[in-house]
Amino acid sequence: MKATVGVIGAGRMGLPIIGHLAKAGFKVSGTDIDSKKQAEVEKRGGRWLADSASLAGQCDVILVCVGFDREVQDLMQEMGAARPGTIVAILSTIHPRTAQRLAEQGRAKGISVIDSTVCRGGDAADRGSLLSFVAGDAAVVERVTPVLKAYSSDVVHTGAVGSAQVAKAVNNLIMWACLVADHEGLALAQRYGVDVEMLRQALGLSSAANAALEKWGTQTMAWAEDDMAIVAEMAAEYGLALPQAALNRDICRSLKPRRFKLDEYG
Repeated sequence: MKATVGVIGAGRMGLPIIGHLAKAGFKVSGTDIDSKKQAEVEKRGGRWLADSASLAGQCDVILVCVGFDREVQDLMQEMGAARPGTIVAILSTIHPRTAQRLAEQGRAKGISVIDSTVCRGGDAADRGSLLSFVAGDAAVVERVTPVLKAYSSDVVHTGAVGSAQVAKAVNNLIMWACLVADHEGLALAQRYGVDVEMLRQALGLSSAANAALEKWGTQTMAWAEDDMAIVAEMAAEYGLALPQAALNRDICRSLKPRRFKLDEYG
């Protein structure tokens, strides 16, 4: 019998995930602080519940898809209605220490809190081809993997709780660095009169290939500051200097409002 799944956060990632879960035959419920999302949740095959506390008591697996570390922590205070044995998977990008602390709190209530971060962006969420990093005890990961595979083409067990957040932080550090480098490289090409779309495609065949370049024109720096703030905190904990990451964080701040297009460079 398939697990009943709840999704907290019906945003850019949560909505398509709800749709893929429903198509895969899971009984799926969704909720969001914005009640206007109800129609979209139901359109994608999910059952709308008024709040996360209501959802918590009715699901075997709960996927948390909200934006920020503090929001995740606040939500976990509402998991008191969750039944013992429930798996709470945090898809949100948060500090690894937060994930570990929440896992400890969950164990005291008989709940398995794990982190299961997602990569590849909104387009991959629409296609059901996300990469899921999942961290936790092997038995719990085995139980939750069929749920993750409903919306992920690849699922990687990274180790103990918190390690999926580390994997996502490293992914994002490198991704933002690539986007900054792509911006500067294509700006240079444009100034010298080179056909930038031709060059972009050609670079995809070279050692300069990267996912940000492949998706050029669809990405913004909207989440860069939050991602890089977590990276900076993680590095500071261990006295690790990441000078390029620090520089990219500053550059991302200046580029944040922009959605990069082939004919638009700074």
